[in-house]
Amino acid sequence: MTGTLEVKVERALRLLRSIRPYGDEPLEVAYSGGKDSDVILELTRMSGVPYKAIYKNTTIDPPGTIAHARRAGAEILRPRRTFFRLIEEKGCPDRHVRFCCRELKEYPVLRNVVIGVRREESRARASRYKEPVVCRVFSKGKDIRQQQVLPILDWTLEDEREFIQERGITLHPHYYREDGTLDLTRRLGCMCCPLQSQKRWAESFRERPGILRLYIKAMQRHLDTHPDRKNARHFRGSAWQWMWYKLHSCDMRLEDFKAARDGIVRLTEEDYREWFGREFGI
Repeated sequence: MTGTLEVKVERALRLLRSIRPYGDEPLEVAYSGGKDSDVILELTRMSGVPYKAIYKNTTIDPPGTIAHARRAGAEILRPRRTFFRLIEEKGCPDRHVRFCCRELKEYPVLRNVVIGVRREESRARASRYKEPVVCRVFSKGKDIRQQQVLPILDWTLEDEREFIQERGITLHPHYYREDGTLDLTRRLGCMCCPLQSQKRWAESFRERPGILRLYIKAMQRHLDTHPDRKNARHFRGSAWQWMWYKLHSCDMRLEDFKAARDGIVRLTEEDYREWFGREFGI
């Protein structure tokens, strides 16, 4: 282990050992099954402090994630409502309305939680996380507060690679190439996440067309049960039209979509279904 990494590991262990417990509660390790959570889990084990690894099942995690979490000894928590049930009730989340994260991943369990956030991952995280300990308030009315501990905040991808190899950590199968070598640049996240870019969302549907069917089915139920919502009016209660526009909205304004749909050559529901059949095989 290089001297630089040794310093970072020792700093992380001191941080974990310095956290004052809340009553008899152990530290919660927020375990997602990804490489960052495997690293913080190993660090917490090394620290010797009491802990509980908790995996929150989003219901749209990649295959093998729950099995990997079980092998790591994490407790599996199941949500009250699945991701697609949330779409039926609330509509589809997006970058501006991220209720899926709040409902499925970010709810508090224990008062002190270890999280695998790294500044290097994005400018947003570098800007948001300035200190290795953060207090987050979940409900001002009920005063639900959680102390979030970030032991790898200043770690680089190469730090993680060295630590994983040094400690002999087995990662989720997603991170291994066909020849068995590691590819830590791969991202392990929700399948067909609606918070990603429009281009990547379409690519993910081509990889997993079955998930696209579930989106359309859930959104159709939402439109059927919420006929007064804007999406129901804009897209005439059709989830096929809604999804078509969502996959083209970067290139087309809503007004232009409506004008094209209602123009001289009017597009029918069958036209949209046929397009999805050609593009995604559904």
